[in-house]
Amino acid sequence: MRPASQKTGAKSELVTDHNGVLNDLLAGTWQNPVDGAQVRIPIGNIVTQNTLEGRESELIVALHRGKSVVVVSDKITHDILGARIFKALAREGGGLGAVSEYIWDNPRSSEEGVADLRAQTAHADVVIAVGSGTINDSVKYATFLDGKEFSVFPTSPQTAYTTGTASISFGGVKKSLIVHFPKGVFIDLAILAASPPRLIRSAFADVICRTTAQVDWLMSHKLFQTPYSPLPYALLAIDEADLIDDAERLLSGDPDSFGRLVRVCSLMGLGTGFVGTTHSGSMAEHSMSHYIDMFCGEAHPGTLHGEQVGVTTLTCSRLQNMILGADTPPTLGPTRIDEKAMIERYGETVAGDLILQVRKKAIDVREADRINALWAADWKGFVTPLRKVLLPFATLWDAMTKIGAPRTGAELGLAKPFYRDVILHASDVRSRFTMLDIASHAGRLADFAEEECD
Repeated sequence: MRPASQKTGAKSELVTDHNGVLNDLLAGTWQNPVDGAQVRIPIGNIVTQNTLEGRESELIVALHRGKSVVVVSDKITHDILGARIFKALAREGGGLGAVSEYIWDNPRSSEEGVADLRAQTAHADVVIAVGSGTINDSVKYATFLDGKEFSVFPTSPQTAYTTGTASISFGGVKKSLIVHFPKGVFIDLAILAASPPRLIRSAFADVICRTTAQVDWLMSHKLFQTPYSPLPYALLAIDEADLIDDAERLLSGDPDSFGRLVRVCSLMGLGTGFVGTTHSGSMAEHSMSHYIDMFCGEAHPGTLHGEQVGVTTLTCSRLQNMILGADTPPTLGPTRIDEKAMIERYGETVAGDLILQVRKKAIDVREADRINALWAADWKGFVTPLRKVLLPFATLWDAMTKIGAPRTGAELGLAKPFYRDVILHASDVRSRFTMLDIASHAGRLADFAEEECD
């Protein structure tokens, strides 16, 4: 691996990178292949190197000079990296204001957790997040509410670090919120490469959802004119095929393979900045993961977000390939919202929010007839662009097998009746219209759920 050359303006120091794409995005010189427009991302600096030890102060001072800083970690990430960063910043000779640290005993990306974090970091101008998804999302949302800057030092490979969104629970309902981007993302590959194999598998499983998310989003665009952009996928296409083909090498310590995974995670996270929504990488497969977290309760097996998304991506891929691969279209009926059943299933408080989500995407008889007529007139014309962005189910299954990641609800540790409910009802969680909705409106989802859980 080698650092890429620096460009004028915002800078990035990277492992071997195809066409210096992250450098170009930071400098605002990367050209969108769709329209030729130059694209810039709203992050001050991304640094990815074999090690960042000894550079912590330099990187933070360059972005947050003169401001007071609090370093936030949890008990685990403090030992991995947080203590090192705090000590380095505390030794800083004048470039920063007061430096403190907060080791969060019980991190939780919820409304209550964020309120606790805001109280503990109220004294500082800048928050430095050290950790994974929970720490990152909580710091991101807390600093957004407080109008503060933040930067992040990841401790495992994930997509969340470069996003402008945060996943936060409110009253038991997980919501993806548009917030703000970090000023800096500082990736120490030695730290990330030392992650337990489970975390590396989880990161890989999380990013393979590109195909299912793109199919759902493009389908929604074609049916309802939902705003859609191919830009995030043009970036992910640089590495996706090699990443999937090379899956089994990710655990071998191969630097190029691991660097590619980290780069794909960064690029997938940046998708929200290009389109102002999480649609590009979060559709039905993420609704299913949210459903697991929201309703599994005490039976939750403690699975990671990426592990869940990997399994739900496989389920969604099987469903998408089944419906889009058919020679004839499904026939849709109108939305039927059984509010009584939803209240019994979720409880009155949560059900009220989910009923609103379903109402937002409900189709009546006239709309169902319009879609059916559209498909009857030219089903092939409708599905052809969707098939172009749809990966074969076997390709994803084989890659997940090679890396040793969970592939089914049972392998996640979920009871079959519960995973059947995930398939049947996850579409209630969000107002996004996906292939789960298509199968449900066509009366085919129940049979699919039974087959998937056999």
